[in-house]
Amino acid sequence: MDIPQLLIKLLIALFCAALADVLIPRRVPGGITGLILIGLAGIWLGEWGFALLKREFGLSWAVLYWQVQGVLIVPAVIGCAIILYVVTAFMRWARYGS
Repeated sequence: MDIPQLLIKLLIALFCAALADVLIPRRVPGGITGLILIGLAGIWLGEWGFALLKREFGLSWAVLYWQVQGVLIVPAVIGCAIILYVVTAFMRWARYGS
């Protein structure tokens, strides 16, 4: 992976995490850095989950194949939403659970 691909992947991660933040309005820890990390983890989780569903159930909807520079957009947004929810739920539990 070269530098332009990495920058494009970071921008897509930031966009997907920001969209997930709109879908699940929670306070994102770490600001922009937190959004980028959530975005990268969400891209990984979304692509992994999509590959699993495609292999096990033959999932082949055309909207799931929209991509920019090899990053599947819809699975990435869904993965970012899941990661954002889990991270903020864990932080809320850790803060108020004690």
